[in-house]
Amino acid sequence: QAFSLFVKAKEVPAAARCPAGGEGVRWMCCLQAFEELSGIHRHVALQHAADIGQLAGLAAKQAAAEASPSSGPAPAGKAEGLSGHSCTSPEISCMLPDTSRISYDDLTSKVGEVLLYYCYCEVKDPEKLCAWQKALCQHLHLTGKVRVASEGINGTVGGSKVATSLYIEVMLSQPLFKDILCQEDFKSSAGGSHCFPDLRVGVFKEIVPMGVDPKMVSYKETGIHLSPQEFHREVEQYLSQASQGQSDTILLDCRNFYESKIGHFQGCLAPDIRKFSYFPSYVDENLELFKDKRVLMYCTGGIRCERGSAYLRSKAVCREVYQLKGGIHKYLEAFPDGFYRGKLFVFDDRYAICSNEDIISACRYCGTLWDQYKLCSSQHCRQLVLICPSCRNKGLTACCPVCQEKELQVASRASGQTLKEECECTRRRPRVPVEHLSQRTLDAEK
Repeated sequence: QAFSLFVKAKEVPAAARCPAGGEGVRWMCCLQAFEELSGIHRHVALQHAADIGQLAGLAAKQAAAEASPSSGPAPAGKAEGLSGHSCTSPEISCMLPDTSRISYDDLTSKVGEVLLYYCYCEVKDPEKLCAWQKALCQHLHLTGKVRVASEGINGTVGGSKVATSLYIEVMLSQPLFKDILCQEDFKSSAGGSHCFPDLRVGVFKEIVPMGVDPKMVSYKETGIHLSPQEFHREVEQYLSQASQGQSDTILLDCRNFYESKIGHFQGCLAPDIRKFSYFPSYVDENLELFKDKRVLMYCTGGIRCERGSAYLRSKAVCREVYQLKGGIHKYLEAFPDGFYRGKLFVFDDRYAICSNEDIISACRYCGTLWDQYKLCSSQHCRQLVLICPSCRNKGLTACCPVCQEKELQVASRASGQTLKEECECTRRRPRVPVEHLSQRTLDAEK
């Protein structure tokens, strides 16, 4: 049954097929077209055994729950599950939307968007939610990354506008997210399925990797949420007071250094950290900096602030902790020419999206204004690096001289063997910086 349902989800809508009954493409999967039933069956059996196993396990759970004497009747109006029966779980509906009336071209169009969202809530069966999410994304031809945990869900998916609209509609109808997730929680930007190499859906301990047990620091202890309008007024007041040396506020960027390098709020404190999992150590090392301060926190879409603000509050040193609801994404929708300057870094093949013409970063080699990231050309490194076209044309394509030399050595090896090694950039960067002057970034802005 699970096998049959998986194949059914790969059908090309009738309107997109050839008029003759058995002719033309009838199924699409993994960018391959299939005309014969035997062909799609063989492909699914060879390439998607694990997916079928997940769906079969989900169906088995439902069947066992329905057969249990202690289980009562299914709630009225419950959406149909993947097995064709009502989901017995009170918190997860396994519904897949009907796409039979949508043309295949509309569903798979490359002109689309990328959605960014998260929802903190209690998930009793993360594996079940994960299986449904994977089936839903595959059904809608979405690519991207979805993290599921007992504390909620965090997703970045790309596809056609028809597909992303259906995805939002189904997510909002999911009983698990009722009265928590709303239309405004989905941040969108121009893009599509081509922005991601594939689809990755998995179960994790945290929906954002801070490296702290959610039971120790819960999203329920988060800071005070500010709307983009409220945050804008707070930043305006902060900048006015800070210019006179009277501010008791810290405008804190919760992102990584390569994100804040190409775009940030004016006068912010941007920690020189490479991973969000370093943020707790950064706070621990700089507690004096936050003592008796009002902290205004922000990140890309708001999710890192949820856990980050909770961790900062757990230290009981700040006077108040606030966070930007919806993150920079929502702020730029309301204030494209506000206090945020430069590009917004995103974790997909686009690397950055823009709302203004400002360029605040420079080429690694010549210092020319430049903000378009490329991967370091050295195979043992592959860090993100800012190199302008002129320097690239000169053969400067690595993040540092060490990597540039390594690339030449690797290219000259007959075997082509590569070794992952620490480069100059990483070796010289302290894992957790200690801030000495809280106003240094504001002075730099001046």
